Amino acid sequence: MTTTAAVAVIGGGVIGASIAYHLARRGVEDVLIIDSAEGPGAGSTGRATGGFRAQFATPINIQLSLMSREALLRFESETGIDPGYRQVGYLWLASSEKELAALRAAQHVQHAQGLLEARTLAREEIAAVNTLVATDDLVGATFCPTDGYIWPLEILRGYLESGERLGVHFLWDAQCVGMTRSGANRITQVITTKGPVDVDAVVNAAGPWAAHIASMAGIDLPVSPLRRQAAFTAPCPAVPADMPMTIFVANGFHARAREGRALVCWPNLEEPGDPGDLQADPEWIDQVQAMAIRHFPVLRNAPVDRSLCYAGLYEMSPDHHAILGVSPHCENMYFANGSSGHGVMHSPAIGAIISDMITGREPDLDVSSLRPSRFEEGRTFPFVDLL
Repeated sequence: MTTTAAVAVIGGGVIGASIAYHLARRGVEDVLIIDSAEGPGAGSTGRATGGFRAQFATPINIQLSLMSREALLRFESETGIDPGYRQVGYLWLASSEKELAALRAAQHVQHAQGLLEARTLAREEIAAVNTLVATDDLVGATFCPTDGYIWPLEILRGYLESGERLGVHFLWDAQCVGMTRSGANRITQVITTKGPVDVDAVVNAAGPWAAHIASMAGIDLPVSPLRRQAAFTAPCPAVPADMPMTIFVANGFHARAREGRALVCWPNLEEPGDPGDLQADPEWIDQVQAMAIRHFPVLRNAPVDRSLCYAGLYEMSPDHHAILGVSPHCENMYFANGSSGHGVMHSPAIGAIISDMITGREPDLDVSSLRPSRFEEGRTFPFVDLL
């Protein structure tokens, strides 16, 4: 039996859910989310660590954060769900003058975009922001008090439940296995393991699997999965719930408080194993535990709980910026991909922007710099480590 949909959103994570919700708010009927999982939260959204920041080095990422921040502040009144946005700050720590100069350069861009509350800290000021961090080898820091934490699964729930009330439909446990194109420029049908779906438009919100979905329409999308790992310590009352997300520029090690424990991460550049392997590596756990103790001496009393460690997947674009907009090779396929670790925090903005594009409205934020064609045009963003 054939299903029909005005817009088929492939991917039921937080970005796909946000797009579907915003489409329904704009009056689009017959919005359908298609996802291979048996239910919500089984993919990357459920493994996100829940950070939110506007401290980026490029104007567009800062703008996406500021737009999302406004949406988060009104999220509960719109959806009835608390998104967990807590403004405890992000603290970026520099161990050399070169690192501090990079943070200051990024902060200049942030101030130009209106993030005026972001500020630079001298070494002796760091302890006032985070009393637990060892400052012996630090030279300074930057801090933004309006950055902080969010609850990814609650944001997902808010969009899914609100979308359902507005008429969004769902097709869970359905693999997308093909697409039918009419001529060269239009998709007419999405083929799933639960039957075909006739469509007017398709949104690719498939996260780490976005390139595979695009290939079904004969489109080369430069998005690839990147495996990242996370570790929880044993319960540690000494770590306050309002400890800011604390990041060491030198190696990307970062820590935050979560549910009475410390959540610690280290993005080693060559993570072993299959990207589909979502178990943390024992050697990585050993390394991250040693880093945690070195940077936060109090964690000597709270070793990593190996039973809670896990891995998840980022969806990476070549220039570490999102790919947003209609495909240059297919007039009714829209991409919402490649957020490169920032998808959850930017999902409110991305949902509004893509839904505006589909409904013919001018988005509130100009995201032409994120257009899918930029890679073919040679108009990519310069690489900026971490920020």
